Amino acid sequence: MTDSVLDDLSFLRRQARTQRFTLGAPKLFTVSPDGSRVLFLRSESGTDPRHSLWALELTSGEEAKLVDAAELLPGDEDLPPEERARRERSRLSGSGVLAYGVDDAFTVVTFTLSGKLYTLDLATGEIKVLVDGSVIDPRPNPSGTHVAYVRDRRLRVIELATGADRVLAGEDGEDVSWGLAEFIAGEEMDRHRGYWWSPDGQSLIAERADRGPVPRWTIGDPANPQNPANVVAYPSAGSPNAEVSLALLGLDGSRVDLSRGDWEYLVTVHWSAGGAPLLAVQPRDQRSLSVLAVDVADGSTSVLHTETDEQWVEIVQGVPAWTADGRLVTESAADGDHRLVVDGKPVTPPGLQLRSVLHVGAEVLFTASGDPTQVHLYRTEGGTIRRLSTEDGVHGGAGSAGLTVVSSWSLEHSGPIVRVLRDGEPAGSITSSTVDPEIVPNLTWLTLGERGLRAALLLPRGYEPSEGKLPVLLDPYGGPHAQRVLQSRNAFLTPQWLADQGFAVLVVDGRGSPGRGAAWERAIAGKLAEVTLADQVDGLHAAAAEHPELDLERVAIRGWSYGGYLSALAVLRRPDVFHAAVAGAPVTDWSLYDTHYTERYLGKPQDAPAVYESNSLIAGAGELSRALMLVHGLADDNVFPAHSLRLSSALLAKGRSHVFLPLAGATHMTPQAEEVAENLMRTQVDWLLRELSAVAAEKEN
Repeated sequence: MTDSVLDDLSFLRRQARTQRFTLGAPKLFTVSPDGSRVLFLRSESGTDPRHSLWALELTSGEEAKLVDAAELLPGDEDLPPEERARRERSRLSGSGVLAYGVDDAFTVVTFTLSGKLYTLDLATGEIKVLVDGSVIDPRPNPSGTHVAYVRDRRLRVIELATGADRVLAGEDGEDVSWGLAEFIAGEEMDRHRGYWWSPDGQSLIAERADRGPVPRWTIGDPANPQNPANVVAYPSAGSPNAEVSLALLGLDGSRVDLSRGDWEYLVTVHWSAGGAPLLAVQPRDQRSLSVLAVDVADGSTSVLHTETDEQWVEIVQGVPAWTADGRLVTESAADGDHRLVVDGKPVTPPGLQLRSVLHVGAEVLFTASGDPTQVHLYRTEGGTIRRLSTEDGVHGGAGSAGLTVVSSWSLEHSGPIVRVLRDGEPAGSITSSTVDPEIVPNLTWLTLGERGLRAALLLPRGYEPSEGKLPVLLDPYGGPHAQRVLQSRNAFLTPQWLADQGFAVLVVDGRGSPGRGAAWERAIAGKLAEVTLADQVDGLHAAAAEHPELDLERVAIRGWSYGGYLSALAVLRRPDVFHAAVAGAPVTDWSLYDTHYTERYLGKPQDAPAVYESNSLIAGAGELSRALMLVHGLADDNVFPAHSLRLSSALLAKGRSHVFLPLAGATHMTPQAEEVAENLMRTQVDWLLRELSAVAAEKEN
């Protein structure tokens, strides 16, 4: 769709207003047990950040708005601090209904707006306010009789028939929370819940997290010194984590503490009718992942399965789980490929990399990649598998193997196409209201060098080789657990805008990125700097060998987060290749980053100081001889502003000129305000063009 409101806005402002052209895309799908309807969230338009709850009636094909966020909350949201933190960990933007829960029979939906707990009766459409403020993560039990939620770090439950509201678990003080995922779970393990209902709805497994041992770090607000500083518990590499334990809490008031064991990290919990509750846990070094079965009578646990690796065991979302008939579903990379395993037997073939498990019932619904630039949706069918997504691209899904919602992103169109399949055959569709940016990237797909690096090269639209060589801008993430080179048009909108400013933009996914197997991922162990930078350099040279329009005498690099680290690293260690860099929110000293991420790749700093030194930017500050701009949000509680401040101080101490651009009030998520988003990008581009022009002029002289 297009929006006349956007007609007079620049691309960068349109991108900011539409939240990167994602507003209006349907998401968070839930399929009713009888297969007659699908619940989902969607904002009213491609420019409205408020999300409402909708339903697709599959019989008629009609969509109906069940909860109108604008009607219930016409003004701004007032969120509890814990909810703001959850959204930061989840990288959630927007407003309105951003999450909901529903019981097994599809009778009651729970959600929050501005911290208030609401219920929706799906039969009558009646909406009620149950709790007025400060509510986190409400979810009904499977039988629809009670709703659990967290308030003031206490896990509470309310009985819907009577309205009786009571605390199930809670303690005084600021350090202990019940029913909330701790920082590391949300930031690094993609686990955002801290309690799990039993299948019969009469009890819960709840997390108790004590952050007392975790170091306290302070984030001030220099732009508003009258505001109090934000003090957060941050487990930096080598320091104590929050102490996490579990208890089985009954609605009858009973409590059974689960055996703690010697694990450090609670990866996930699964509780279904297929078998006993399952825990996935890891030790501090992450070199194993164990699946434990819980005895609900006494809280004891027994080991059902363990995966091990000399470096680390990757976490795959959605496993472990029980099938409906009691078979254990896990993942294994023992033979080098991430494979789906059911009842101890690999189900996916070699070469197909499991990405995530979306639903486990009689069959399993999952995503996987044969080509790392694509993600496809699959289901099991007995002992075989069937691919459900048909076109090239990146496909997600929800529902079950029998009734599946497929959300498809492709190079052929902007925004998602959302279809509903019944047993793999078309059964309906859901409207997407995203704004079409009306940009078709001028993109060349590349496989580069001896390692077959996957890359995309974007040239200015309308560019002709006769116009001369182009300065090169590398635009990577470049680190583990994330990809940039995916067959989705929306992934290349910003790179194309950058190309249209007069660059040849090269995006390269190197070793460590997902979709290419365990050996590819583990090549970065202990060598983040060496390996990831080498892949960017090799990709650049291989691309230039194929495309003579790339001017290797004018090469810049920009990135955010790990991409920021890689950008600063490039000008520090390879000034022969890179002439200017913009480093956004970079990790500059890995001992300042969190435990789970950093120790997975580098170990503990106490055990491997030389490894930390060799991967540090600060240690090499005196080597800077190229242009470097640092950009950092001063409210960042993931990569703290201390990273850039310390690097800037080290550069100054060594007499190395650089630019530092602080962003007041900005977190690790890139700024969304239209004026700031546009001006930040234009500032970077103008600075890079000036620096590269200076390099060219110097060579001519």
